[in-house]
Amino acid sequence: MNIGAFTGRAEAYVKARPGYPKEAMEYIRTIVPQDAVFADIGAGTGKFTELLAQYGYKIFAVEPNADMREQLVITLKPFNNIEIVDGTAEATTLSENSVDVITVAQALNHLDLETFRLECKRIGKPNFTVISLHNHTPNKIASISQYKKSIGTFFSNPIVREFPNTVYFTRDKWLLYHQSMSGVPMTEADAGYEEYKAELNAIFDRDNMDGILRHDLITKVYSECIL
Repeated sequence: MNIGAFTGRAEAYVKARPGYPKEAMEYIRTIVPQDAVFADIGAGTGKFTELLAQYGYKIFAVEPNADMREQLVITLKPFNNIEIVDGTAEATTLSENSVDVITVAQALNHLDLETFRLECKRIGKPNFTVISLHNHTPNKIASISQYKKSIGTFFSNPIVREFPNTVYFTRDKWLLYHQSMSGVPMTEADAGYEEYKAELNAIFDRDNMDGILRHDLITKVYSECIL
């Protein structure tokens, strides 16, 4: 797991990253035990964890990046059913056979998948379920192909469901949204920042309606029971 990929991006992540639609969350509820114990891997700032916590599940929120974990603590402060864990996907520090469901939201492509699979089998109870979900832009081919590769490597025969997830951006939020992504220029000190910002502004200028840019995402949910 690339621990430093989101260092310095936590605030932008909190303010501008899209969450997940209620329909996707309700679907997840139908495929897990009512009293399930979750390990949410790469919990980040808690975009997914917070939604899951509202259903009352016991959750271990595993996040290795200190910046992200600091925001995670703030996000999850209202909940007493969550334990925040400083660990990686490949070495969660959780006990053996301790969880019913392992979730990975927007992070599977950042993991060492072979090592993560071994860790899942270590911490999962018999017949545990792994759920991976991801927001993607339908016409963004590079992003889709990268995530498909991770899904194809990790899962054998997942059940797949899709849910529309439309989000709306002001110009500032649009720029912050992209600053929250790993591997892209974040400040003026970064090479290519001005060109990247100009490209994003051009997209906003072209596609906004009355200062609001509509972005039609798809939330894809992959699930598989591991025997």
